[in-house]
Amino acid sequence: MEVEVHEIGRSKSKVIIIDDFLTSAQDAVDAAAALPAFPPEGRTAYPGRRHQIGPGDKASSCVMDILKTAGPLIQSHYNADDFRVLEASYSLVTIPPEKMSPRQRVPHYDWDDPDYLAIMLHLHRVPHTGTAFYRHVASDLEQVRHDTVTEFRKQAQAELSNPVSTGATLNTHYEQIFQVEGCFNRLVIYPGCLLHSGYFPPDFSYSCDPRTGRLTANVFILTARGSG
Repeated sequence: MEVEVHEIGRSKSKVIIIDDFLTSAQDAVDAAAALPAFPPEGRTAYPGRRHQIGPGDKASSCVMDILKTAGPLIQSHYNADDFRVLEASYSLVTIPPEKMSPRQRVPHYDWDDPDYLAIMLHLHRVPHTGTAFYRHVASDLEQVRHDTVTEFRKQAQAELSNPVSTGATLNTHYEQIFQVEGCFNRLVIYPGCLLHSGYFPPDFSYSCDPRTGRLTANVFILTARGSG
């Protein structure tokens, strides 16, 4: 494994990148391909399809491998004594930009708790796609936390509701501060309160097939301190 730790933006938020993460990454792809077709994501604004991984699921071994290997890095770099899993899934981006809602076309945060971490393992070989991180220009926020979420939502919604900014929202209202390309078997860990968005090449296929699409394994955890 090759580990890089980046402190990004003015907030010096830690983003961890680990290459050659799993010894059995192709097995994780095969397990995803053996599942029934992923259903469309209906709970969040994720622009695609997801297979939720719960206890006893055939794909749960992939989640355990991710947590077992990444656990020590999470504990040391995010000052975490312990953590618990909130959600895990296989995910495929399948909705092209012209069919996305305005909300899906701008950066987002996962949760306003700085102890909430997103873990994403890239299980595809689609080039020139990954995750970019942003600063919201009007609020100067890179992280959306408990004490700033109300004001951020108000400003972001006003921007989305302004027809003048439609089509230029990303460039006008958000400044990119960092990006991570999604290479096969690369794991990325970052605080879920960071503003971020996926990026895709012009010829991206938006495939629903785990063997050819932008397949990722996503795990969301909540860290805790002072428990051991």
